Amino acid sequence: MSTPTFRQPTSQDVDRCFQIETTAYEGDEAATREKIATRIALYPEGFLILEVDGQVVGFINSGCAEQVVMSDEAFKELLGHDPLAANVVIMSVVVDPAFQGRGYAGLLMARFVAQMRERGKATIHLMCKDRHVGLYEKFGYGYVRPSASDHGGMAWHEMLMTL
Repeated sequence: MSTPTFRQPTSQDVDRCFQIETTAYEGDEAATREKIATRIALYPEGFLILEVDGQVVGFINSGCAEQVVMSDEAFKELLGHDPLAANVVIMSVVVDPAFQGRGYAGLLMARFVAQMRERGKATIHLMCKDRHVGLYEKFGYGYVRPSASDHGGMAWHEMLMTL
């Protein structure tokens, strides 16, 4: 297995990240190209890219807020984002389907959590579907509640990690 590397994004990564996002997420749950471009431009520190052999194969992106409202759709465009806020909200955790099943999501999450700890963040919040609750629990997240969000017409669950 090739050694994965991690880095922050540049504007040149928008198209590849959008491609991965749309192949890994169903229907309307994928972020638009514009949202991905906005997240890279406004908060590259909260956007972690995983590369294998020089190819982008996955990423995590996030924003920060003092008061976290997981069902706030505007936050996905980083409206209300405060890079100095203590609470991190993950918007996407995604690995190209051609590279799934190799442990890359776990490596990506471990590096992301370590970086947020180094930056003195207090919590990391995320929403996931039923089938991913156990995976995030394995990564160290606790179950909070079913989410009020119906993003993409799906049922979501709120998860939380205290750092």
